[in-house]
Amino acid sequence: MKPENAVNHAHLLQSAAILAGGAVLCWISTVHPAFQPFWMPWDFSWCEYLAPAFAALWFFRGQAAASPQELLPWWRVLFFLLGLALIYAVLQTHFDYMAQHMFFLDRIQHVIMHHDGPFLIALSGAGETLRRGMPRWARRITDHRFSSAVVRALQQPVLAVFLFSGLFYFWLIPDVNFRAMTDPRLYFLMNASMTIDGLLFWTLVLDRRPKPPARLSFVARGVLSIAVMFPQIILGAFIVFSNRDIYPYYNLCGRLYPSISAITDQHIGGIVSWDPPSMMSVIGLLVVLNFYRLSEEKKEKKTIPVSSPQAA
Repeated sequence: MKPENAVNHAHLLQSAAILAGGAVLCWISTVHPAFQPFWMPWDFSWCEYLAPAFAALWFFRGQAAASPQELLPWWRVLFFLLGLALIYAVLQTHFDYMAQHMFFLDRIQHVIMHHDGPFLIALSGAGETLRRGMPRWARRITDHRFSSAVVRALQQPVLAVFLFSGLFYFWLIPDVNFRAMTDPRLYFLMNASMTIDGLLFWTLVLDRRPKPPARLSFVARGVLSIAVMFPQIILGAFIVFSNRDIYPYYNLCGRLYPSISAITDQHIGGIVSWDPPSMMSVIGLLVVLNFYRLSEEKKEKKTIPVSSPQAA
């Protein structure tokens, strides 16, 4: 068997194993929900299962096909896998059920989907590794002019800041939030939009390369990281200092911890929406500054002339 055919055959077997695993999880979730441990899906979703599963598969395939110079160091591998695991954990375990019955847990879920998980994935700089591990059809989609144009449009600096902050606000509008929490289709759209937008924003900000080939300068990326901090502080403060129950859905569905009152639950959720996202913005700025320092050091090494040996 030719090497290329062997690689394709291995990918088919690996893909079949992922699909078989998903079928088992779907069956157990549907037929025997009461017997599931905490780490299994509360409400199985093929999209939320397949996206991280194939991302992990293509990542490992990309690492296996990399040259020694292209291999990611262990800490960047760890960042990627940890970011992926965090997103999966809040969507496809029983934590998703808990997040539907406590406002502050719902806020933790969204912070992980929108900030922590995408931040770690972007920090890993695994884009080329993922592309290397993709099958041809997936690479054709990602490399297509239309796909590139959509990403470029969504990563325009002003629009990127607007979407990143705006989506956080939009899904917390009380009427919108109530509808999203009671409609499975809107609930999926809410979670998907938060995760995708987080990935788009943080991969733009945490690009370790100078401009070009990066789309923005290090200064612009640092400004973006801080620019999204203030709207989130304002939103979190509004929720924290509100003395009325803004989100009645959690009273309707029943709170997971009845000892925590609606106002207390709301105040904790406001703090979660305020502090961790602000901290991630500051960390993002520090990371961008470090990338700038490393870039300048690399540039200096290239410009230092090598002294020629003196003639005897």
